[in-house]
Amino acid sequence: MSATCDETHDPGLQSWVTTANDPDTDFPIQNLPFGRFRPAGGQDGDSEWRIGVAIGDQVLDLQATGLVASTDMKALMSTAPAARRALRLKLSQGLREGSATEASWRNALSPMAAVTMGLPCEIGDYTDFYVGLHHAIAVGKQFRPDNPLLPNYQWVPIGYHGRSSTINVSGTDFPRPVGQRRGEDDKHPAFGPSARVDLELEVGVFIGQGNEQGRPITIGDAEDHVFGIALFNDWSARDLQAWEYQPLGPFLSKNFASTVSPWIVTMEALAPFRSAFERPAGDPEPLPYLDSQANRAQGAIDIGLEVWLQTARMRAAGSSGQRLSQSNFASAAYWTVAQLVAHHTVNGCSLRSGDLFGSGTLSGAAPGQEGSMLEMSLGGKRPITLDNGETRSFLEDGDAIVLRGRCQRDGARSIGFGTCRATVLPALT
Repeated sequence: MSATCDETHDPGLQSWVTTANDPDTDFPIQNLPFGRFRPAGGQDGDSEWRIGVAIGDQVLDLQATGLVASTDMKALMSTAPAARRALRLKLSQGLREGSATEASWRNALSPMAAVTMGLPCEIGDYTDFYVGLHHAIAVGKQFRPDNPLLPNYQWVPIGYHGRSSTINVSGTDFPRPVGQRRGEDDKHPAFGPSARVDLELEVGVFIGQGNEQGRPITIGDAEDHVFGIALFNDWSARDLQAWEYQPLGPFLSKNFASTVSPWIVTMEALAPFRSAFERPAGDPEPLPYLDSQANRAQGAIDIGLEVWLQTARMRAAGSSGQRLSQSNFASAAYWTVAQLVAHHTVNGCSLRSGDLFGSGTLSGAAPGQEGSMLEMSLGGKRPITLDNGETRSFLEDGDAIVLRGRCQRDGARSIGFGTCRATVLPALT
């Protein structure tokens, strides 16, 4: 594990960007996540995406500071860990109270409200994993009550290759998907809009440095190849999924839309929030290529996660929505980030800068910690009653889902991820 705490994590650091000193901000000087932005109001192609760093309610134009010469985010992401740490230190020093760069760097700032955020980088390949143990058990019980986990789950990080072309940045709404579905009592499948659109509470893992085809990444080196983490909602059409998934797995039920938050919180920023990775008592130990002392000691990442729903009626009434659930990456995940990288490449698969891993749904073990409506409503058998009297089994047109994430620990400055939001629109057919 290459990320360790240093002076950039000092909880006492203050910034001359005063909004970064607000205890409620997601983006204090101890965070410094990366994203891509351009002036708001422009059309696609009007200006190229620029690399920005979030600080308080401002975006720092990294090229305008002189710290980088290129606006190529993937080139920055592919730099070695030592170079990334050096850049983080320069940013931290330049943004601190009393810095000599304050006068010149103020000209490199733009209010977040005055910019348009894009995808954090151009996303290449996308793999969705299934690391959420409690989600796997809860969903498995709906189909196999006596044997919810399949035999391979405790041995293999389960995943499938998804579609990167329909991954959208937060704030990009999408139409309800259409496709084939067949109910238990239906003789033939029907075609039409999905009636069971669902959310999936996930994190997205962005690859930094890649590897040559045929050269696996060892678990000891795995996190050197990870740039950072964002929030991720891998929307699902559960009725389409139930009909299509055998024998090859999800297809149209998953590739219509996914939403990622615009800021990548780096592995360096997450260093204070690492903890021991432990499997449930009695479970088998991972095979040697998925195991290391460092992974056991600090492989887990403590990220508090929340799911919020804002219905059209709530929006019309001026309500920001209702929290449906809360969970945590560290306690929900059965496999670590390092294990995902090691497994993905052990057969010689090549990863490239900008590739994205979805974690899979990160549900907790207790009620109120579900990461999908499939779990919250028991597959639609127990509709959820909202505070305003509305009910939901799955998402309706006009429903917006907002994911939030935050890291908190005694002795460290709390940092956040921004929001990951999208609204389900009516189907186009």
